[in-house]
Amino acid sequence: MKFPFLLLLLYPVCLFSQQVADTSYNPPILHPAYEANTGPVVFIDEGHFNFHTKDGRYRSFAQLLERDGYQVQAYKGLFKKKQLAKGKILVISNALNAQNEENWYKPVLSAFSPKEIKRVEKWVRTGGSLFLIADHMPLAGAAKDLAAAFGFEFTDGFVMDTVQNRPIAFNRADQSLRGNPITNGRFPDEKVEEVVTFTGQGFKLPEDAIPILVLGDGYVNLLPDTAWVFTPETIRLPVTGWSQGAYKKHGKGKVVAFGEAAMFSAQLAGPQKMKMGMNNPVAPENYQLLLNIIHWLDGKLE
Repeated sequence: MKFPFLLLLLYPVCLFSQQVADTSYNPPILHPAYEANTGPVVFIDEGHFNFHTKDGRYRSFAQLLERDGYQVQAYKGLFKKKQLAKGKILVISNALNAQNEENWYKPVLSAFSPKEIKRVEKWVRTGGSLFLIADHMPLAGAAKDLAAAFGFEFTDGFVMDTVQNRPIAFNRADQSLRGNPITNGRFPDEKVEEVVTFTGQGFKLPEDAIPILVLGDGYVNLLPDTAWVFTPETIRLPVTGWSQGAYKKHGKGKVVAFGEAAMFSAQLAGPQKMKMGMNNPVAPENYQLLLNIIHWLDGKLE
């Protein structure tokens, strides 16, 4: 696959420059899951200093699900039993501890209290569905304890291509994108052949998890003390066989974990309005993967 000119070195600049939702992004949904506003409630967490929110950087995420018939709502405040019970799917994307909201350097603290982690784990175990998304450092570190409650080992680093500075393409041809119910979809035209991620973290899976995206040779995990600051002393670890996306059942519930968040956004970044996420020309199938993930969490892809 040939990529247009897009160096990852530009990404941190775009990250902190002006970002707005791409309101023109409107991909086709060939088989809507529900009639408008009749589907289950999908919560998008906004109670933990989240970098991605329903009406912010995940506006296109929310609108896509709404067009598929889901009732998408912002989840405000701490995770509590009564409020969680009102939703079927909980999306947590790039949560942070208050101390790290502006300070993207170590120490990185958990975005969630131990009580919240216990509540979310129990909610999933008794039938809830969690979509946990945590990007590169410090976002992965902030979600590490919650991920561990489900057996996922998040690492607070940056996964980089050691050969070329470019987004990472996962495809069926080299088995970096695995065939499974989520990537196959409900119908032949929902089958996903290739998706693209934009930096992010890599993580290790519990034995009962099924990989969606698998990192091959040529990728390294950089573990800096400060986000986007890499020196000769920065720890570098090989990540061959690690994952950037996977899923599993947990008791009566389900969990999908991803190590990259921009791939499910659709933004215009910087003064040149560079397309970042599902709207980027290199990632035309990302939105279908998102729909398939939600359908699996909803029980439509058993």
